[in-house]
Amino acid sequence: MTTARDTVLGRIRDALAIAPAPAAVVPRAYRTGRTLADAERLALLTDRLVDYKAKVHAGTSDRTAGLIAEILRERGARRIGIPDGLDERWLSAYDGEIQRDSADIPAPSLDALDGVVTASAVSCAETGTIFLDGSAGQGRRALSLVPDLHVCVVDLSSVVAGVPEAVARLVPERPTTLISGPSATSDIELERVEGVHGPRDLVVVIRTDA
Repeated sequence: MTTARDTVLGRIRDALAIAPAPAAVVPRAYRTGRTLADAERLALLTDRLVDYKAKVHAGTSDRTAGLIAEILRERGARRIGIPDGLDERWLSAYDGEIQRDSADIPAPSLDALDGVVTASAVSCAETGTIFLDGSAGQGRRALSLVPDLHVCVVDLSSVVAGVPEAVARLVPERPTTLISGPSATSDIELERVEGVHGPRDLVVVIRTDA
C-alpha cells in the first residue's frame, strides 16, 4: 500500500532526476551614461531632498566647517559621532565633544549621541538618494542609523543623474546604505511618523566645488 509520504518522496526523486532548465538570459539594457550640468544636478538633488523633508545647505569647500558647526549648534548637538577616516577639517569650527566610532562600541550606545557627521559615496539627483558604502569617512551602517541627527556631506562631483549611473560607481562587495530623506513610515491611516528606522533629522551639506 502506497502512503502519502511515499508519493511525496517519489515525486521529489523524480524531480531531482530531471535535468535543470538552462538559466534564462535576462536583458540588462539599462539606460546609462546620462549627464547633467553641475547646476542641474545641484538643483535636482536639492529639490528631491527637500521634498523628502531633508534640510539642504550648499556652499564651497571653505564653508564646510562653518556650515557643519552652525547646523550642530542650531540643533543643540553637544556630542557627536564620526566614522574613522572623516576629514577632521570639517569639524574644526565645532566646539562640542567628538566620539570616533569603532566596531568595539555597541550599536545601542550610539543612541546617546546627539548626532553623527559622515561623508558619502555617491548621490542620485533624479531620486534624491544618497549612497553610503561603509568606506573611510562613512563608517558602519549603525552609526548613520541610530543617532537622531545625521549630517551628511555630499561632493557635487559625486552626484550623478540617475540610478544606473550611481550603481556603476559603487563596489558591489561593499555594504551599501541608501538614504532618501529622514527615516519615515506611515501606519494604516497614513499618519506619517519619522525616526522609526533611522534618523529623524537629515541635513545634507553639498560642497559645490568638490
